[in-house]
Amino acid sequence: MEKLDEALVTMRQNTTDGKKQSAFYDLFLNASFFVPILAESEQQEEAGGVVPLIAEADGKDYLMLFSTVERLQAWEPAAPYIEVPGHLLALTTVEPLNWALNVGTEYSKEFHPEEIAWLRDAVERCNAEAAGNQQA
Repeated sequence: MEKLDEALVTMRQNTTDGKKQSAFYDLFLNASFFVPILAESEQQEEAGGVVPLIAEADGKDYLMLFSTVERLQAWEPAAPYIEVPGHLLALTTVEPLNWALNVGTEYSKEFHPEEIAWLRDAVERCNAEAAGNQQA
């Protein structure tokens, strides 16, 4: 079990404990994730880079995220992927996209657009504070 898995289990067991939630989200934002991408295609060339694989379920679009290559390959063995830091995912994801973390494992988690927006705000605040501290 990874640290992120442990933090997720702890957060789920302590739903009213803000410190447990903060610990999970802090680990998430500071970890890197493996994101499946579309194989090279015309769409990718038009976009000017990689295009993430977006899965649809129950009328919602999901960006698939995996904490290890092994988990990604268990989900889709031949999927090409890129590695992306959690804080960058938070900054670049736009509504109404959801995230699906570690699908197919007992440590899966769905992130809703409101939760992703909250994480983006947290990263933006931290970046602003860091920029302010560098100027002082």
